[in-house]
Amino acid sequence: MNLLPYFLDILKYTIAGLGIVWIAFYLIKPYLDRDEKIQLLEFKKTISQQTLLLRLQAYERLVLFIERVNPANMLVRLNASGYSAHELYSIIIEEIRNEYQHNITQQIYVSSRAWGVVKHVRENTLGIINNAAKGMPEAATGLELAKMILAIIAELEDNPYEVGASMLRKDVEEIF
Repeated sequence: MNLLPYFLDILKYTIAGLGIVWIAFYLIKPYLDRDEKIQLLEFKKTISQQTLLLRLQAYERLVLFIERVNPANMLVRLNASGYSAHELYSIIIEEIRNEYQHNITQQIYVSSRAWGVVKHVRENTLGIINNAAKGMPEAATGLELAKMILAIIAELEDNPYEVGASMLRKDVEEIF
């Protein structure tokens, strides 16, 4: 029995079948790639919508941070008249640190420029508070320290809190 013709027939059909599968794959591949790209774009769109909400919330929280560490607002909230200057100084420093720590994770969602603004506001505020506390006598009241802090802020050419909030708003405008 001669198996060679059967083997050659099987080989011909196998090669022809593989050729057809190969041609079909390359004819269908662009459609599969297009579908994959469409799915990827839809996924990115969904992620972008969710991320946009988180980013806007982060900017909102950072503007709130700037408002909360603004000594004009903080001193009203803390009721400076009930403390000595040293006690008020400690409370203000602690408040600023707590606010910063509470918002530190927001840097993930905002631009590095926006986070730099927040850090700059924090550092400026600490500098203002430290400068005001340096000039205070040991027996000074919290009210005297508060007046000194507000006087230092009033002497500044540009209010760092207004400038910082303005820069954050400008950053948000660039998103849209």
